[in-house]
Amino acid sequence: MPIALTIAGSDSSGGAGIQADLKTFAAHGVYGTTAITAVTAQNTMGVTGVVSMPADFVTAQIEAITGDIMLDVVKTGMLASSAIIDAVAAAITSLELPSVVVDPVLTSSSGQPLCDKEAIITLISELLPRARVLTPNIPEAARLLDRPIESLDDARDAARRLQAMGPTAVVLKGGHLPGDEVVDLLFDGHTLHEFRGPRIATTSTHGTGCTFASAIAANLALGSSLPESVRLAKAYVAGALRHGLQIGKGPGPLNHFWQIAPKVEAAR
Repeated sequence: MPIALTIAGSDSSGGAGIQADLKTFAAHGVYGTTAITAVTAQNTMGVTGVVSMPADFVTAQIEAITGDIMLDVVKTGMLASSAIIDAVAAAITSLELPSVVVDPVLTSSSGQPLCDKEAIITLISELLPRARVLTPNIPEAARLLDRPIESLDDARDAARRLQAMGPTAVVLKGGHLPGDEVVDLLFDGHTLHEFRGPRIATTSTHGTGCTFASAIAANLALGSSLPESVRLAKAYVAGALRHGLQIGKGPGPLNHFWQIAPKVEAAR
């Protein structure tokens, strides 16, 4: 069974962060391990508190896993501070962590900032050059580039600019652009791929970005190419949105187990 490590913050409502990552890995038949960067007090309506882990303890968690378990892929999410980003970047290099998928979680689903300006600068300088794949949404890409993204042409240009900042490839999620069709972009430094699908009318969107990035990571761990991993992840998220759960008073979570990998199903 392929093994993934997620380095991210927790979500006490269970719909995003570490919890969404682990559910997504499990649904794909990938074994998930964790290094927790922050603990949040959070529900479907928003984040009411965040406690960050000490950077050296984040490093200790990563070293504990890699000293015992062989990894196939690594996914990062909320990294909370410049010190934690530095620690994760250093671990990627010193421990030779494989196939790093960086989801630059800069704000919560409810719009609360989760990264300050110093952390964003460190993310750009230290983590982006170590990423195999960077997976921002439109607002995150706009913050990283410090420029507005208001159209599909803007997004195409942004994907190219982001890839030039260091990651091997960029998957720019298009859900925040207007229109009945959602267009996600993959730029690998050579080819710009476009993945199109209908916008799904649902309020159960909590954790969409974490789930999409984790599904890409899971499919990479399973041996798919990057374009195929993005295609499969988009289809998985679309199904999870269609089967979304009506939990809580705010945007509910996706249904991560709407589709279970055949090997997982056979083992039940």
